[in-house]
Amino acid sequence: MASESIRRLRAVRPGALAVLAVLAVLLAGTSIGVPAAEGVKTYIYQCELNGKKVTSDRPIPECINKEQRQLNPDGSLRSIVTPTPTDDERAEKERLEREGEVARVARNDAVRRDRNLMQRFPNEAAHQKARDKALDDLRSAAKNSEARIGLLVIERKKLEEEKQFYVNEQVKKPLPTILKQKLDANEAALEAQRSLSQAQQEEYSRINDNYDLELTRLKKLWAGAQPGSLGPVPQARSGPASPSPTAIRTSSQ
Repeated sequence: MASESIRRLRAVRPGALAVLAVLAVLLAGTSIGVPAAEGVKTYIYQCELNGKKVTSDRPIPECINKEQRQLNPDGSLRSIVTPTPTDDERAEKERLEREGEVARVARNDAVRRDRNLMQRFPNEAAHQKARDKALDDLRSAAKNSEARIGLLVIERKKLEEEKQFYVNEQVKKPLPTILKQKLDANEAALEAQRSLSQAQQEEYSRINDNYDLELTRLKKLWAGAQPGSLGPVPQARSGPASPSPTAIRTSSQ
């Protein structure tokens, strides 16, 4: 009988013998009662509910909106479980986080801008040179606009004198079509040039305002203020009445 069992075991493949050996070890471990959750700690939760202390081995659902004490197995305090926030509280928290992120980004942007500003303009002379260069083209355009307006005004005067020949009390003739067309074209050209001149004046003020704001900030940075400590870079403010083309020309001299 024993020899027959031995022959059967020898007939089993080596791989199957290995599987049988693993199963035997697992069964042996179960038979000696090794705990499956050995080393896992169980904590105690406590909270006040309707004036009474409630205790559980897991977070207490009835106290979800209350503070709960998490205790170690020996009764010592491990942590405080804060109440689950309401929808309004969560929304407020998210709002504050968004505002904080916006403020952080704005400050980083201000730091970067201040550093770039100081690199571009190490002193006031460099800043003034950049201001003059930025205004050069605008001053040239303003001179051209002023000259063009002057020519159109002279042309208008001649056309009005010619017009008087037809509209006076003695003649009372209708205006020739060609003359009327010239008058209309002159009026349209004058209006366009005056609009352009106004836009140039506004741009002149905007550029100067920007450089004024930069210079005010730079003076503080040159004096030792830390980049980003002056708050966000302000936008160009509205200045007094825009200078006339004559003022633009004169300021360049």
